[in-house]
This record gives sequence, structure tokens and C-alpha cells, in this order.
Amino acid sequence: MATVFVSYRSADATSARKLSRDLERAGHTVWLDTEQIAIGDSLVERIDAGLADATYLVLCLAPGHDTSAWTRREWMSTLARQLAGKHVKVLPARLVEADVPAVIADLRVADLATDWNRGVADLLAAMT
Repeated sequence: MATVFVSYRSADATSARKLSRDLERAGHTVWLDTEQIAIGDSLVERIDAGLADATYLVLCLAPGHDTSAWTRREWMSTLARQLAGKHVKVLPARLVEADVPAVIADLRVADLATDWNRGVADLLAAMT
């Protein structure tokens, strides 16, 4: 199974946790900041390690996702690694109606907003 880094805004934490649980139930190892960063840990160090180990980065799309500096750094650095030929892939997932960043607008998006179960199934299919 894969290691999946879930990138999301703190405003979308409830949905990100639900998605993480669904991915874990399918057998994947999920990196979620609230579970991987302890009090006293370096945020940058822990996030960098999580990104380095990830096979997939699920980018949770919701209004305002593009204003989160952390989320932007997470998915942009992963996309750069993907384009450099590394074994990692960005998987956009729409939590609610939201725009897709222009640079990845050509990617198919898992639509959890319309049908959560179908969106999760689409993400899981992409991770095979």
C-alpha cells in the first residue's frame, strides 16, 4: 500500500480527518499533520519528512485553499518532485466547490463534494 500525505487548510480539518480515516481503512498509511506533529516538534522538519516519504499527496480543494502558505508549499514542492521524475503524484480532491490551481487544471479531480464515497473510490483507484 501507499504512503499518502493529506494537504489541507486548517479550516478543512474535519473533512481531512474523515478522508484520512477512509484511506487508512483501505490499507494506506496516511500522513496527517495533527497526528504526526507533536508539541515541541519542528513543523518544517516534520512536514519535510512527511513529504519525502509520500507516494501520493492528496490536495484538498476548498475555497481559500490557495491562500494557505503551508498548503501551497506542500503541493507545489510535491508537483516539482513529480515533474522531476520522482515516484510521487499529486491527486487533487474537491471537498466543496472550489477552483483547481491553473498549473494542475488538466488533472482529473476526485469530487468528494458531489459524492463522498465515489470521490474516495476514485482516489483509491488512482493509488493502484
